[in-house]
Amino acid sequence: MKFSAIDHQMMVKAIQLARLGRFTTSPNPNVGCVIVQSEHVVGAGWHQQAGSPHAEVHALKDAGERTIGATVYVTLEPCSHFGRTPPCANALIDAGVDRVVVAMQDPNPDVHGKGIERLRKAGIQVDVGLLEEEARLLNQPFLFRMAQQRPMVTVKLATSLDGKVALSNGKSQWITGLDARKDVQVHRAMACGILSTAQTVIADDAMLTVRSEALPTGLYPQALDVRQPVRVIIDTQHRLTPDLRLFQTESPILIVRTRLENQIDWPHFVEEVLIEEKDGHVDLQALMKTLSARQLNHLWVESGAALAGALFASKLVDQFILYQAPVILGDHAQDMIQLPELTDLATCLRFSVQTRQMVGQDLKIEAEPIYVHRDH
Repeated sequence: MKFSAIDHQMMVKAIQLARLGRFTTSPNPNVGCVIVQSEHVVGAGWHQQAGSPHAEVHALKDAGERTIGATVYVTLEPCSHFGRTPPCANALIDAGVDRVVVAMQDPNPDVHGKGIERLRKAGIQVDVGLLEEEARLLNQPFLFRMAQQRPMVTVKLATSLDGKVALSNGKSQWITGLDARKDVQVHRAMACGILSTAQTVIADDAMLTVRSEALPTGLYPQALDVRQPVRVIIDTQHRLTPDLRLFQTESPILIVRTRLENQIDWPHFVEEVLIEEKDGHVDLQALMKTLSARQLNHLWVESGAALAGALFASKLVDQFILYQAPVILGDHAQDMIQLPELTDLATCLRFSVQTRQMVGQDLKIEAEPIYVHRDH
């Protein structure tokens, strides 16, 4: 299918709209929709929050009676099933549109190909594949979970120039500067969940929340509340207590256990989850399956060296983000990753660097691990 210049222009608008939902739509994908009559936009919309109307419905409402014979541009295949909202394919058919241009098919088995088929059976021309790569980038974690049946995992570490994350006494606040810490808030806000350990939470008295006031202005519509990611804390030794700052913000927390012991009267937003044990620790593969079943598309990891190392050793890390500060902590400081001893350089952990940039005075590196043999 050869798409016109107008087709490209309108799909770019739809993609721009979809990006507005990056901080609010999880676990749903980000979707934008534009409705066009005679090369003029008559309606536009984007999916704002899970459980609320989809992008197509917002665009149809915006277009009003100007949908008869219109062309619709949407970044993801219109749904064809009844979920928390009615099928968008039906709404487009009822609106009398002539053509629907879809950037990509929905990998969700409840939708995949069915929305397109329903539209075509209704006599609507459907063209698929315009700016598909750009549309895929909009929803990389969602697509990853659909394909791999586990969340996409990003490990974040902040280190000194000599690769240390804390002094020997555990003090680490703050190695990096304010700009880097604000950048971390953006990543937290886009994630579905934040994974950490009781040791890290207690050492930093960490809240692991998104502070909306720290986010740059213009990232998202201010009328919408930024969604707080689910905080997933591994605590096999039952060290967490309700008085920690972690529990002062009312947003979902999953405490991961390998066994239940002391019964604590946790706040209503806290849930204890039992995960089987492997080699004396939480079975990380089993944990990922559990989090996937809870529709967590993207897991942002802020932890110490032990959990980071275990995730790398299990080949569960899909992205590595390193903030490196212009400071040296010395040989007595704590290392950033604990890995099994290596005896051959051929077996060391290697990365493909995607981006490098300065964030304030700190260097930010985004990289993907290169695994020789990888089992998802």
